[in-house]
Amino acid sequence: MRIDPSRAIGGYAAVMTLATAWLTLAAVSPAATKFDTIDVQRINVREPDGTLRLAIANHAQIPGIIIGGKEYPHPNRTEAGMIFYNDQGDENGGLVFDGGLKNGKPTNGGSLTFDRWHQDQTLQLVSTEDGPDRRAGLVVNDRPDAPMDIAAGLRMRTMKPGPERDALIARAGLTNARRAWLGRSEDGSVALVLSDPAGRPRLTLGVGKDGVPSVELRDAAGKVTRTVR
Repeated sequence: MRIDPSRAIGGYAAVMTLATAWLTLAAVSPAATKFDTIDVQRINVREPDGTLRLAIANHAQIPGIIIGGKEYPHPNRTEAGMIFYNDQGDENGGLVFDGGLKNGKPTNGGSLTFDRWHQDQTLQLVSTEDGPDRRAGLVVNDRPDAPMDIAAGLRMRTMKPGPERDALIARAGLTNARRAWLGRSEDGSVALVLSDPAGRPRLTLGVGKDGVPSVELRDAAGKVTRTVR
């Protein structure tokens, strides 16, 4: 039987193409992408168009502040954890944690936060420990309606306290009014503290370290106007 060399080469090429395709499909099958352990420093979860939606990282690789497609250095993010991003890829919360023995004292910190659009956190679940000082609770904050100016905020950190710094904070949308706190404070008391729109505590329902319950009402200047014990 006479073999046509051109047909033989064509058949060989077809077989090799099918074999390559089969190996490629096998490489991306669910069985091939299943792992018992993944040892990495950072994982980025993205939408099909590349938009970042979640970053899971150690401290060395955790992102700065990403707003409007630009990343800024974070002034005090010393933890590992995960950072959440909205539909446009802007940061809008996160779960971070750190801790260990520091200067001979046990330290620990954990925080779950949710932000306003282009603003800082409005809801926070927090737990901290620094030696004997321990705090754990839920915080509700009011943030400005205007987006914060991150570059101005970074500048602000290098300024001395005073009117000029206060004015920059207001212009940059960096003000914060704590409206509610429910939790344990460093002094061992537990309380529900409700504040006015300026962040001034007006009503406190608490139980002291000694176990004595109390209710305090304060005026805008912080003076206690009524106490129930």
